[in-house]
Amino acid sequence: MTVRVKTYAPPGHVRTPTYLRGKTGTIERVLGPFPNPEALAYGVPAPALPLLRVHFPMSEVWGADTENPDDTLEAEIYAHWLEKADD
Repeated sequence: MTVRVKTYAPPGHVRTPTYLRGKTGTIERVLGPFPNPEALAYGVPAPALPLLRVHFPMSEVWGADTENPDDTLEAEIYAHWLEKADD
C-alpha cells in the first residue's frame, strides 16, 4: 500500500523525521503494536499503535538530483502519521 507521511508539526516530542513529512512510500511490513512514544515522553498513558516499516525511494526523499536516486531508505513510522496516498 502506498502511503504519505502527514505534514503536520505538533509541538513537543515527535518521533517522525521532519525530512520524511509529505513524502510518499510503500508499506514494507507491519511490525506490531507498540506504546506511542509521543505520549510516553510525557509520562502519560500511551495507547499501543501499529508501527510500520515504510520503504522510500531516495529520489522521493531528496529529489531527482540525489546522488543515488535508485537507493532506498526505510523508516519505522507509527500509523497515526500515515495516510493513504493517491495512486
